[in-house]
Amino acid sequence: MKISLCTIAYNEEKNLPALLADIEHQDYPHSELEIVLVDSMSEDHTRKIMLDFCRKASGFAAVKVIENRGGNQASGWNQAIMAAAGDVIIRVDSHASIPADFVRKNAEVLESGEDVAGGPRPNMVSDPTPWKETLLLAESSMFGSSIASYRREGKKSYVKSVFHGAYRRKVFEDVGGFNEALGRTEDNELHYRIRRKGYKICFHPGIHSRQHVRSSLKEMVRQKYSNGYWIGLTAGVCPKCLSLYHFVPFGFVCAIIGSGILALRKHKLPAKLLWGAYGTAASLMALLSVKNVKKHVSQAALPVLFFILHVSYGIGTLLGLVRMPFWRKTHGHSASAEEVKALLNARREGSKI
Repeated sequence: MKISLCTIAYNEEKNLPALLADIEHQDYPHSELEIVLVDSMSEDHTRKIMLDFCRKASGFAAVKVIENRGGNQASGWNQAIMAAAGDVIIRVDSHASIPADFVRKNAEVLESGEDVAGGPRPNMVSDPTPWKETLLLAESSMFGSSIASYRREGKKSYVKSVFHGAYRRKVFEDVGGFNEALGRTEDNELHYRIRRKGYKICFHPGIHSRQHVRSSLKEMVRQKYSNGYWIGLTAGVCPKCLSLYHFVPFGFVCAIIGSGILALRKHKLPAKLLWGAYGTAASLMALLSVKNVKKHVSQAALPVLFFILHVSYGIGTLLGLVRMPFWRKTHGHSASAEEVKALLNARREGSKI
């Protein structure tokens, strides 16, 4: 089975070398493994690192370095899909880490009869400090992040989405590529179309990868706000590709606003109930988060960090929903997904001649 392992990067000179080293150490036969590296017009040494890897790597079926001028992740993944020649396409983020058996484990699951596979993807921190470890705890907690199964261990099951997924080529030939009008939520929308076509997305606990968490509170807040903002926009073009838990922070922000207005009008009970319940939940989840880790004074900030992350995400969703009707008129549809489908099918038909 020929596999194309793809990654896209923008200004990832710090993380990319480690991922490329992980790729070189894959125990899947390198003669059956193609590497597709997509540079999204980086302003640092990302492209040079890719080209150096292309020159020095040996034994792989091919190593390709291509450009993404589309300006977002969806366009980069579409470029990778169209450049890939494998029977299977695996997408891995450039700020990720994969063990030596990552490709082989994906291949084994697909060879068992699955069409799309993935596994748990917990977070990790680079150059750890007590504060970074605390940020990691906030991000890794179900209360601070999400209940998505791909973040944690589990048992084999069929899920709505996976991170660092492996896809049989026929899935993209049937469903198409990523919707380039979307940012942050492009994989939610793609996986919705995949499920709607009747394919199952297999979560397998034997497939492991890890993701670098944002290294500062400012970066984490920016990420959460952006995630929430795109949830608000995506609700206008593909509401069914989102889950209820995506809107919990939005509901929390609305509750803050609503109870605050009531409090100004002398009805303080809703605000007291809200903050009492939230404070209790945040404190309990903070205690659970530090239960099995080395203690540090910075961990006392976890309830506040939870609040900051929730409000950032919720405000992003609120503003996304406000803008959504106007955005949808000009950006609600992208032909890119169908273009990828047409190109892949044309290439397939050409190979039969």
